[in-house]
Amino acid sequence: MLNNHEEINHMTTRNENGDTYLPYYFKEISSSIFASGNSYHYVVDFFDMSISNTSSSINEIHDLKSELISYNDILALIHPGDMDFVRQAENRIIEIFKTQIGWEKLLAYKWSYCCRFRMPDGTYKLFQQQNIVLSFDEYGAFSKSFKIHTDISHLTTVNNYKLSCIGLNGEPSYTEIDVFSSECSKKRYTKREIEVLNLMCEGFTSNQIAAKLCIALDTAKNHRRNILHKAGAKTTAQAVKESIMKGFI
Repeated sequence: MLNNHEEINHMTTRNENGDTYLPYYFKEISSSIFASGNSYHYVVDFFDMSISNTSSSINEIHDLKSELISYNDILALIHPGDMDFVRQAENRIIEIFKTQIGWEKLLAYKWSYCCRFRMPDGTYKLFQQQNIVLSFDEYGAFSKSFKIHTDISHLTTVNNYKLSCIGLNGEPSYTEIDVFSSECSKKRYTKREIEVLNLMCEGFTSNQIAAKLCIALDTAKNHRRNILHKAGAKTTAQAVKESIMKGFI
């Protein structure tokens, strides 16, 4: 899934219960998030902690039946050593939106962090969690959220234990957030850089990127240099890895 998540149209509306939500189709949501490896997705309803729209790939990855599992079953897969970080990350997200970004912009962001999940053989692998809130109720609490978990153990086995809040439709992004600190940095790629970065992930050369995007070769090379600089990387492979870990793509 290599679609540009900045292209999501976040036009909100309300249903008969007064919940604010994003009125676009589920397939459009799932295709808006980049997955760099084996992944599965689902929608969690925080009213009763039930899940729906669970992809069948969870069967192959965790040996769980998509039609039978609960959200608690998924939470139970998290490595005990990562549970404190996960709890703190979720609390930090609420704090950031309330004190820095603005709660009214909740539907214009996705957030991302990594943690280890138990596999069927009892070992643990590092996964990236990406989250988009679909709706919140009249009291401003999360109502439903779309989540995708991606196995990134082929990229790295070392968790950076950082949180990223990635702005959609041009909103600023906050990356490398220490969940145990009150500070967070601000960094983002341009819309064009995201397009170039996605093509880099697919293995496109600068010449191919220029042709694909109908831009000059020098322009494509400049975008690559800017991406490497923002990622703090020296090679394309490092840039892709860092961008995935930081939740940019």
